[in-house]
Amino acid sequence: MITSVRLENYGMHKKVKWQHLQNINLLIGINGTGKTFVLKGMYAAMKTLEQYKRGNDQQSLADILQEKLHWTFQTNRLGDLVNKTGKGRLAFDMSVDGKGFAYDFGRDTVKKILKVTTSFKGNREANTVFIPAKEVLSLQNVILKSREQDSMYGFDDTYLDLVKALQLPRQRGNNYQHFAEGRKILKDILGGSVDYDDKSRQWYYKKGNTQYSINTTAEGIKKIAIFNQLLANRYLSPQSVVFLDEIESSLHPKALVEFLQMIYELSLSGMQFFIATHSYFAIKELYLLAQEHHQHVPVLALDDSAQPSYHDLLEGMPDNSIIDESIRLYEREVDLSLGDGYDHD
Repeated sequence: MITSVRLENYGMHKKVKWQHLQNINLLIGINGTGKTFVLKGMYAAMKTLEQYKRGNDQQSLADILQEKLHWTFQTNRLGDLVNKTGKGRLAFDMSVDGKGFAYDFGRDTVKKILKVTTSFKGNREANTVFIPAKEVLSLQNVILKSREQDSMYGFDDTYLDLVKALQLPRQRGNNYQHFAEGRKILKDILGGSVDYDDKSRQWYYKKGNTQYSINTTAEGIKKIAIFNQLLANRYLSPQSVVFLDEIESSLHPKALVEFLQMIYELSLSGMQFFIATHSYFAIKELYLLAQEHHQHVPVLALDDSAQPSYHDLLEGMPDNSIIDESIRLYEREVDLSLGDGYDHD
């Protein structure tokens, strides 16, 4: 799995050096602090390693990387990814499966990346997935047409790759033990099933004997169904890496907690997760899982006015704006109660 990552002059990040990564890793910070940027940078690197020397593919590592960065960040000039306030070059390096992958380039770079290195001798076989905040099931055909026919910006590679992965048919037979347990949790959350109709090329939700259009199905159900499909069609394996952006999006706190419990179950198989969130419920549930099972959960806390800070939920809840705001609301409620019949003095 990924054990460390370093980004310098990467977008809005002057320097991020996240080490000692574990099966579950958490990114927190207010809007605009670059959580998604970090996830996408790591995702582009992992997908590059998956394609490198796969089958008869003769593309160079640099060509694969520049194409992946271009369609993941959707920028015409790669140099636009370089931090605008710093003076140095953009630099990225990552340690995964005990091997290294690194590259760097400057502001004048358009497409060609001259310096890319890796100790991988061939492609990484396990699949990587990025699950964005927006659902994709009802947008599947729009995404495919936009990218594969029109080659238009709008839906980046995180969306296109996910839609393609979801189209793979489900497989029969015994699944990995932790995967089977995870799917049981997902089935309870769904309260039904989400399936694909090959003829209409549309997803639909079925509860009991009633079938519903995916367009009229709750956003939270569609989000859970995505994960269920990736487990059922075996696109995900114990060596997979999963990036989840705004995991709380469209999920009721109860469903969010159950979803995180499923993620913990899957992490026991070896699967690795990187989760970005604004949710106090998500942070608290991961903290409780860390305490209950004595598991390290590294935290990258991003701040637009300070250096990144690094924590571990096994050691306690980190100081951050999400928790601070929850405390502020609680104190406000207490003040209102005290002012409703109590003397503050």
